Amino acid sequence: MPAGRAGGRGGRKAGLSNERMWAVAAWREAPYYSDAERAAPALAEKMTRLGDRSGDAMSDELWDEVADHYDERQLAALILWIATTNLFNRPNATIKEPAGATWG
Repeated sequence: MPAGRAGGRGGRKAGLSNERMWAVAAWREAPYYSDAERAAPALAEKMTRLGDRSGDAMSDELWDEVADHYDERQLAALILWIATTNLFNRPNATIKEPAGATWG
């Protein structure tokens, strides 16, 4: 299965346009995303790249930005989703298994 194909099916079922799905890697520059949609990958990036940090793991500025767009329950779900994704990505990176390569 080509990379991203499984996510593409889910995205199309959810009503996402091809442009939005294809541009997700360029979420900062692409015009297809709202401020809330940009806050979520910024949080994911910060949580995932803890080793790149100097000082606090999460800046107050980023946390305030994310909290402006999501309530407490949504924030908890978002944090758990990011953590779960990282849980699966770390072993895949360690054993050099592309994510989704053996699914289905």
